[in-house]
Amino acid sequence: MPLEPYLRGRKWWVRGTVDYNGSPITAYYRRSTGTLTEEAAREWVAAETDRQRRRYLIGEETSELTFAEAVTLYPAKPKDAGYLIPLVKEIGERTVSSLTPKEIRALGPKLYPKLSTDTWQRYVVTPVKAVILNAHEEGLCPPIRIKSYSKKERIEQDERRGKQSRAVKSPFTRKWVDAFAAEADIYNAAMVRFIFETAARIDQVVSLEPNHLDLMNHRVLLKAQKGHPEQWVKISTAMVVTLANLPPRQPKNRRTGVRGKPRVFGYAGRSGMLKAWKTICKNAGIEYLSPHSGRHGFYTELRVNQGVDPVTAAKMGRWSNHALPDKTYAHTDAEEAEIRERFRTIPVQPETPKKAKGRK
Repeated sequence: MPLEPYLRGRKWWVRGTVDYNGSPITAYYRRSTGTLTEEAAREWVAAETDRQRRRYLIGEETSELTFAEAVTLYPAKPKDAGYLIPLVKEIGERTVSSLTPKEIRALGPKLYPKLSTDTWQRYVVTPVKAVILNAHEEGLCPPIRIKSYSKKERIEQDERRGKQSRAVKSPFTRKWVDAFAAEADIYNAAMVRFIFETAARIDQVVSLEPNHLDLMNHRVLLKAQKGHPEQWVKISTAMVVTLANLPPRQPKNRRTGVRGKPRVFGYAGRSGMLKAWKTICKNAGIEYLSPHSGRHGFYTELRVNQGVDPVTAAKMGRWSNHALPDKTYAHTDAEEAEIRERFRTIPVQPETPKKAKGRK
């Protein structure tokens, strides 16, 4: 019979055999999985079944690749490398084939007890899966399946740390953009309007160089990001005029004093830009909104305020799936009380009760 978990004392055990095409390919199991929950035990069963079937089909796996060795094979970007350092300290000497999904997920709360489950996913699960998948594609180890943290786990962790994750972002509004631009210098004023109009991401904005502008054809070249290729994006006539009157600046490295390449908005990276934005918002007496809120503002303006269909709005903002922005980027400022009033069934002025007709 196929492997099935069962509770024995406090821990979950398994019994049965691993089958392939209806026939057993292993001896009978009766052993502990070392797990305390049925869910984890079923993950163990899935991993063991996958390992034994792979062994049956392609032979015994002789790889003793450690996680630290797998990391050295992975072409990590600087940010990813930062996530991998504490992981190597924890599991670097372990062979990849010995790692279980449960213990990988457990590294989230162990390494980052005060952070959210979304951060655990980004700092732990995603980089571990990427490293092992890369080694697997090289034929050096088996793959691994690690599920994401559940909604229940996210809520419980938010309660423990006393902070809600996935807070709803406030979008740019025309009123907010006007207030920001009125207080800002010409570069930041142009930048905030550019983001609101194009839904460009912060790295795409600060990376713009003069040769990325084709103002004669009303377009700018945005660099590749988030799985989207480098592409030309149309801009309005008003934005063409704004950029045409914006002399490029060479950002200066404060530590070395060396000036970099000319940039359209005068920033070499996001840090200096974000610092300036916080100051501008404070002086303008408005809520600080990050540049990413501009993407929320762009989609809300098109979908909610102007009624543009979701397919067109998503295409203009360069979302590949039009269902995503409707779920995440569309916001409304409608008052709940106002909406409820639309369903009023009781008249404001009570009607005068009708008099009963007397008997003849």
